[in-house]
Amino acid sequence: MKYVGAHTSTSGGVYNAIINAQSIGAKAFAMFTKNQRRWEAKPLQSKDIDKFKELLNESGILPCHVLPHDSYLINLGHPDNEKRDKSMNAFLDEVQRCEILGLDRLNFHPGSHLKQISEEECLRRIADGMNKTLDKTKSVTLVLENTAGQGSNLGWKFEHLARIIDLVEDKSRVGICIDTCHMFTAGYDIRTREAYDISMAQFESIIGFKYLRGMHLNDSKPDLGSHVDRHDSIGKGKIGLDAFRFIMNDERMDDIPLILETIDESLWPQEIKLLYSLIED
Repeated sequence: MKYVGAHTSTSGGVYNAIINAQSIGAKAFAMFTKNQRRWEAKPLQSKDIDKFKELLNESGILPCHVLPHDSYLINLGHPDNEKRDKSMNAFLDEVQRCEILGLDRLNFHPGSHLKQISEEECLRRIADGMNKTLDKTKSVTLVLENTAGQGSNLGWKFEHLARIIDLVEDKSRVGICIDTCHMFTAGYDIRTREAYDISMAQFESIIGFKYLRGMHLNDSKPDLGSHVDRHDSIGKGKIGLDAFRFIMNDERMDDIPLILETIDESLWPQEIKLLYSLIED
């Protein structure tokens, strides 16, 4: 079964992500547990935690269908040790927030070498940061997101993600989120049945679907292999509708959060219905 939703706002309280998800007919959702553009954040209040858990239970949405995203400021692969430590502390706080809310995964972008260290050194720093975080927490799976490869961001090659997983000690708490726009602009074509099968076979052979913990369903404004991260509405970009039909009928994408991050939030209810309509009997 497929669980489609969107990245909904927590403005006014973390529990509002649930209310906003229900308002668009979502069966899953993504959210930030704090302001994603600030380093510091107030601790979650008991009343907000209780309300979040209560509303989540009432919604019928399971914690495994919620895909929190960490702050965009965090870079576990930062070449500067002081700045990396700042990222590490913020990342640990994000994971602990997920634990407090009863959520079982945290989605994040791997990191960037900023053209100051090698790719291998950056990948090692990312994995080291993950290992240290896993040692200090108990239940949350760290979900690496593939990137478009814009700038010095790593994670756009499946090999990057596989290397990080290889370096993570507790592989039971590491996962992958595939972003369709990032995948496409990184050079993995999914527009035709043949192209989709080839790209997904590469994912299986290099990483493995056993690690898949979520997807971001986004069309793409830029072309294949452009390494530019600009999302578009479903069926309106360079990827086109067929790829999303393939995904909605692929059993390997069952029982994980399938999250819209498309550019027009007003279309989310229609996009959710559209995606479900692509499922073939």
